[in-house]
Amino acid sequence: MRSSLLMGAAGVALAAGYVGMAKAAEPAISIGAWGLSMNVVQVIQLAVFLGVTGAAMFSALWLIRERGRTAAENVELRARVGDLSTSLRRSEALLNLRDQRFIVWSDEMRKPELMGGLPASSGAPDDRATFLAFGKWLTPRAAAQLEHAISSLREQGEPFDLVLETQKGVLLEAQGRVAASHVSVRLVSLSHALREHAELRHEHQRVAAEHASLLELAKAVDMPIWLRGPDHRLTWVNPAYAAAVETDSADAAVAQDRQLLGTTARQAIQLQHLSEPVFARRISTVVGGDRKIFAVTDVASGSGGSAGLASDVTEIETISAEYERTLRNHADTLDQLNTAVAIFDEREKLRFFNQAFQKLWGLDTVFLESAPEHALLLDRLRSAGLLAEQPEWRRWKENLLSAYRAVEPQEHWWHLPDGRTLRVVGNPQPKGGVTWVFENLTEKIDLESRYKTAVRVQGETLDNLAEGVAVFGPDGRLRLVNPAFSTLWRLPHGVAETGTHISVIRAACDVVADRSPWSELVAAVTGFDEERRNSHGQTELADGTVLRFAIIHLPNGQVMTTFVDMTDSVNVERALKDKNEALERADQLKNDFVQHVSYELRSPLTNIIGFTELLAMPETGTLNGRQKEYVEHIGSSSSVLLTIVNDILDLATVDAGIMELEIADIRVVETINAAAELVAERLKELSIDLSLDLDGAPETFKADEHRVRQILFNLLSNAANYAPERSTVTLACRAEGNAIDFAVHDDGPGISAEVLETVFQRFEPRTNGGRKRGAGLGLSIVKSFVELHGGTVRIDTDPHRGTTVTCRFPLAPEGLRQAAE
Repeated sequence: MRSSLLMGAAGVALAAGYVGMAKAAEPAISIGAWGLSMNVVQVIQLAVFLGVTGAAMFSALWLIRERGRTAAENVELRARVGDLSTSLRRSEALLNLRDQRFIVWSDEMRKPELMGGLPASSGAPDDRATFLAFGKWLTPRAAAQLEHAISSLREQGEPFDLVLETQKGVLLEAQGRVAASHVSVRLVSLSHALREHAELRHEHQRVAAEHASLLELAKAVDMPIWLRGPDHRLTWVNPAYAAAVETDSADAAVAQDRQLLGTTARQAIQLQHLSEPVFARRISTVVGGDRKIFAVTDVASGSGGSAGLASDVTEIETISAEYERTLRNHADTLDQLNTAVAIFDEREKLRFFNQAFQKLWGLDTVFLESAPEHALLLDRLRSAGLLAEQPEWRRWKENLLSAYRAVEPQEHWWHLPDGRTLRVVGNPQPKGGVTWVFENLTEKIDLESRYKTAVRVQGETLDNLAEGVAVFGPDGRLRLVNPAFSTLWRLPHGVAETGTHISVIRAACDVVADRSPWSELVAAVTGFDEERRNSHGQTELADGTVLRFAIIHLPNGQVMTTFVDMTDSVNVERALKDKNEALERADQLKNDFVQHVSYELRSPLTNIIGFTELLAMPETGTLNGRQKEYVEHIGSSSSVLLTIVNDILDLATVDAGIMELEIADIRVVETINAAAELVAERLKELSIDLSLDLDGAPETFKADEHRVRQILFNLLSNAANYAPERSTVTLACRAEGNAIDFAVHDDGPGISAEVLETVFQRFEPRTNGGRKRGAGLGLSIVKSFVELHGGTVRIDTDPHRGTTVTCRFPLAPEGLRQAAE
């Protein structure tokens, strides 16, 4: 209707516009046969009238039609409202049943709305606050599950279906859903069939949770765990199993069917499962290249599969074996003792005895190994007459066996009928039982008796010695003295008596001595030096008597001093000393020269080498190529010069007669190998092979190992200098009678006759076909050191067969000189 009115108004407005336009033109219009004459304005007015009349009629017809349609719609809406009211009442009736309850959130900022109710038998409260406190009427686990599920439902829109258990043991089904405008949770009390189904679901959830926990535990446990199917193939393993079989992951181990146990072990497990479901045994296998021992437990299931785990007990087995070895070693050690030992357990039965125990009593080994009781053993010894008869045998035996109830060790002395004396010690053990030690003191007592006799004999001997002897105790008082002591020191009667303090004797002796040694003697007797060293010296009395004394430290802090009249020997010695002073001064000049050269040459060379190495280090600074080459030349030249200086000093030491050889048993093969390692790098640079012929070599011989190694090094270095490239240098060693030969052969050009005459002379450098000239000291040192050992050097040479240098040493040298003449 509104549109019709709008259309009419528009027509009127349009007509008014045309009227305005027509007035401006005002032409006359004649209308057909009727003879009516109308102007334009009149025509427009007529058109407007007709338009308005048509629009009004059209609007009336449309309005009548719309009123009918609206009335029909109102009837239909009233019917739908009635149906919705009926449906709402029915829904409210269903929601308010006593077997379900709804929790609805229509807005996140509003409190939830509760609808319906649950039976009182379920334990669910009707009160709103108490009901929403799930922990008050649900089990802790169920309450935690429901709260977590509701939180995920409201925040992330995740629906859920749960079976919850109340504190009264009733199962409820919980469903959470999200609609367009609200979030709802439905709690339903289940029927008997549904309850059984829910119980199964609840049990399934519990089993699934326990299964997941067990799987996580198995993954975290540091021991291989596996599951097998009916076909005995792997279906699941944990990461520890995958690591043991060296695979990247557990899935890869299952896919490749990687086996931890060997075929024999798996067959033994399958065979065991045919009769028993549980297999438990220790099995050895290889893991990571190491042999390990696992305690394997494999259980067969009713479905034909099996599950197993392996615990690494390698360390336990090792400790157990070590413990067994310790026990055996302990038993073996006790078996080697001369002291008799017997060990009885807490039931007083013999569990161990050593050979000394069996020999002490001479009892039958079979009887001892039958673990007899201690009381029975004592009765057996008594009946055999091996124990002395006691006035009250029973009380004596009970007193002895009380050691099994004691805490502290007990000590007894047995005097046997055959004259032996035993010290018997019973030592209670922490876990029960007693260890008995039978110490035979017969020899000790006899030795003490003989010792006292020896002391008396010694006293008589000392009294008749011409040598003065005095023994002082740690308190400085005289313990033992003979008459010769007082005679040599011109002591008055009664001064040198037992118990006299050393200060009194010193005061009496200082008077008769020009240079009294008693200050040194007093310091040795009463001093507190950590290291007690024996010493000796010489003193001269006022009357010209010369006494040689010695200070000897004895056990228990005692000190013995001896004095011998050396007057005649000293006079002869003084005469000889005057004649030998010139020779001693000459020897001293040689020694001073060697020491001077040693310091003046070695110290600067050592500094040069050290600073050269310091310059070559990156931390000192970067060197250019030429500087680095110069530094290397300085280092190598300094090392060569140091070697030459050492050789010169060795020869000078030999010439000075002060070189001493450290003679000992040296291992031939090890010495040769050590010398070969020193020249190995140079031989490698020259492409020369080294052949060792040691078939006839003895195992050891007596010599100075350092000097023998130096001899072999010089021989091998000399051979490497003359041997052609890609040739072989041979070092042979063999025993010849009472001597041992070391022969070094090279295929060089040989040595000419004129050179051979001077080959051992010092400072005769020569190339003779060699690669470089040396200082000419190598063979000189070889000859000097070999002759110092009492040996010889021989050279066999030929231009076509090369050169062989042979050094012969005596196997057991005697009367060696300390230095060459």
